Amino acid sequence: MVPKKIFYTKGVGVHKEKLASFEMALRVAGLAHCNLVLVSSIFPPGCKIASKEEGLKSLKPGEIVFAVYDRESNNEPNRLIAASVGVAIPADPSVHGYLSEHHSFGETDEKAGEYAEDLAASMLATTLGIEFDPELDWDEREEIFKMSGKIVRTTNITQSAVGNKDGLWTTVFAAAVFINEDGPSLDPARPVSADSKASLQEQILSEALQGQAKNAGANDKLIDGNDRLIKSGLVPTRISPVNRKNPA
Repeated sequence: MVPKKIFYTKGVGVHKEKLASFEMALRVAGLAHCNLVLVSSIFPPGCKIASKEEGLKSLKPGEIVFAVYDRESNNEPNRLIAASVGVAIPADPSVHGYLSEHHSFGETDEKAGEYAEDLAASMLATTLGIEFDPELDWDEREEIFKMSGKIVRTTNITQSAVGNKDGLWTTVFAAAVFINEDGPSLDPARPVSADSKASLQEQILSEALQGQAKNAGANDKLIDGNDRLIKSGLVPTRISPVNRKNPA
């Protein structure tokens, strides 16, 4: 499965329980009804960027959703936290890009976002053979990357927040979410009601029973053939016919 679309989202949540604050952040991001699976940092070749609205509409409750994401939590009053995902996309659509995760304390949206974006762009640049000085500031390296003509775009999705003043847990979350379009296709001209849909297990069982019926028919033919050969004397009588099973 190679995703053809991706979208970006983020959120922040506050609650007295750390896990619940993460749930609140997922609700803001629109992903609380999905089962998220964290994957590594490859932006698929030719992957299209969809809007958050389009992406969220494509997700179903309980769906297993693959994403590159990061989060940070904190219950210290007024402490700044951030979570970010950086993106670097090559000019050649047949080549993969990179996604990077970053979380931090004491960094603004801009600072954390630039760091994540820098990580993704640097990984892509080394893959494409672009020479650069890693000691240069991000702005200078960004210019080198884009002037090479091999990297068409870099960006980031970042969420920061200041810790709740009353010491409640605060969680920030940022994600690049893949849209799975590899589900089974249905003929729009033949709408199927929920009651008439056969489950995969039922289909497999039906095919298995059909196979058994065919095998049983072939076995009956073999038995009848053996009987005729024995009665004709062409087969020695010491070879006994195959016993038929009594009907249940």
